[in-house]
Amino acid sequence: MKKILLLFAVLFSFSVNAQYAVMWAIDLNDGAEDDYVKLEEFYSEIHKEALKQGLRSGWSVWKRTPQEGDEANAAEYIIFDNFSSKEQMEGNGADNAELAQIAYKGKMSKRAITKMLEKTGSYSRERRTYMLEAVDFTTLGGGNVRPGDKATINLMTKKTDDFESYESEIWKPIAEKNILSGRLRQWVLAKVTDRSENAWQDFTHFAWNLQGNLDIKGPDLSGFIWDKLWEGIESSRDMQDANEFTCVFAVN
Repeated sequence: MKKILLLFAVLFSFSVNAQYAVMWAIDLNDGAEDDYVKLEEFYSEIHKEALKQGLRSGWSVWKRTPQEGDEANAAEYIIFDNFSSKEQMEGNGADNAELAQIAYKGKMSKRAITKMLEKTGSYSRERRTYMLEAVDFTTLGGGNVRPGDKATINLMTKKTDDFESYESEIWKPIAEKNILSGRLRQWVLAKVTDRSENAWQDFTHFAWNLQGNLDIKGPDLSGFIWDKLWEGIESSRDMQDANEFTCVFAVN
C-alpha cells in the first residue's frame, strides 16, 4: 500500500533562499476542511509578519490531490515553514500571539485573535512533523510560488551511499533542461533529518517538482548510455509514485 506523505512545499518550496524546512502532514477530521482553510487563512497574515521580522524565509499550505487506494490517515494538506539556515530554524522563537497582535492591529480584537489561535489543531485527527534539509536544488523559475501552483512529490528510500550523487549528477541536469524549456519551474532533493514519533518512517528523502507547462515536451531519455545511467539511479533508491499538490496559501 502506498504511504503518501503528503506533506514539503516549498512549495514546500525550497526557494533559492530556503534550505531547511519543517513540514506538517495534516489528516483532517471529517467535514472540517472549510474551517481548517479559514484558520490557515488567518495564519497567513501571522506568517507574513514573521517573514518581515526575519523569523523564517517562507510559509505555504498545499492541498493533496486524493488518489484511489489512499490510506485512512493520508494527509489532506501539508504545511511548510521554510528557513534560510539551520540557525534560523533552530532559533525560531516566533510567538504567534504577539505576531497576530501586530498583523491584525486595528482589524481584530485581542479576544477574537485569541479565539482563533485556540482553534489550532482542533480540525485535525493527526499532525505528523518532519524536519527537512535540502540536499540539492535548482533555481526557481517563473517567480515566487503562488496559490494555484501545482507540484509533485516522490517519496524515496535511500539504498546506496551514492544515491544523492546520482540525483545531483544525473537527474538534476535533466531537471535544469526542463526548467529552461518551461516544462518545470523547480526541482529539489530533500532529506528527512528528524521526525515526530507518529510520523511515517518508510522514506528517507523526496524529490519535489514544481510544475511548469506540462504540454512542453521533455528531453529525449533513451539509448544505451541513458539506459545504463537509469539502471544506476534505480538501484540506488526505492521510489514511490508521485503525488500531486496544489498551493492554497504562500508567503515568500
